[in-house]
Amino acid sequence: MRVRAGVIVLLAAAAAGAQETKYVKDAAHSEINFVAESRLLDAHGFWEKWDADIALDPADWTKATVKLVIDAKSVNTRVTARDNHLRSKDFFNADSFPQITFVSKIVNKVSDTKVNFTGDLTIRGVTKPVTIPATIVFWDDKAKTGRVKGQFTIVRSEYGVSFNSSMNPIADEVPVTFNITFKAAAPGA
Repeated sequence: MRVRAGVIVLLAAAAAGAQETKYVKDAAHSEINFVAESRLLDAHGFWEKWDADIALDPADWTKATVKLVIDAKSVNTRVTARDNHLRSKDFFNADSFPQITFVSKIVNKVSDTKVNFTGDLTIRGVTKPVTIPATIVFWDDKAKTGRVKGQFTIVRSEYGVSFNSSMNPIADEVPVTFNITFKAAAPGA
């Protein structure tokens, strides 16, 4: 059975009536990216180190859970000086707040290809509720693997990431995109 569309990290199914299964990201085929727009040059970045834990019973999506843990120090915009500044107290304050997390509270399957993940996003010690829409790109029931993708916007000042420069103002709204392939966790994991 194949389904098309995209959302943040979770998805979909095994046989009807299946029990909850744990899934993990396929590191070679998953990414979380952002674009911080500024006057001089938009900063395109990603996080090198992060994990996704997903539990899903495709027969009952309301019981699904998603947890993302991002290593804040692993931010990478391909410019060392900028990356070091992003890790500093001006932005992520990664020494004091080493993790960025998302923990789902509600998973709502909107259609065969759309899912909303509502939960708590924590950045720099500030936790806010967010709803992240996602599209199910595919699900392979036999291989127990799938892919979701999506985009949402973070207002960085709401999380205390409010540094700005008069010479190079940075947009407060930062789009975040994700493209996550996940697979059944190894037994005992």
